Amino acid sequence: MKHTLAVLVENKSGVLTRVASLFSRRGYNIDSLAVGVTEDPEISRITIVVHGDDHVLEQVTKQLNKLIDVIKVSDIGADDAVERELALIKVAADVETRAEIIQIANIFRARIVDVAPKSMTVEVTGDEGKIQAIEKLLRQFGIKEMVRTGKIALVRGPKKV
Repeated sequence: MKHTLAVLVENKSGVLTRVASLFSRRGYNIDSLAVGVTEDPEISRITIVVHGDDHVLEQVTKQLNKLIDVIKVSDIGADDAVERELALIKVAADVETRAEIIQIANIFRARIVDVAPKSMTVEVTGDEGKIQAIEKLLRQFGIKEMVRTGKIALVRGPKKV
């Protein structure tokens, strides 16, 4: 089972290294990791997706809370949150295929962010399934390069994290 953790930390150098090494030392794999400053420039938020049962989640949470720079750890349930990823996909494109690529992008509410003589770059945001679906459709044209962010998530309604 995948768990999404929101970890508020002090915005200082070395904090991300300490958090990531905690997972490594315990033998837990991080499926996704995204970090950014919050509305308070003194605080960063690390969104981590980790695979494991409730026992793994409990152990990870306890270990994170022991770190000095960690302010708060929250488990974000998928039903209670808005979750998104971002992908940039550079696709081989020529005069004959451009219209079809644009049509696929429009269906997924994606944007064409760059056009070159032999390629197009598509920007798409959404949940993991949406990113995988557009990637699958664009593979027929030849994906030259692709990059994805980790999952980011916010709890719905009033601020809880």
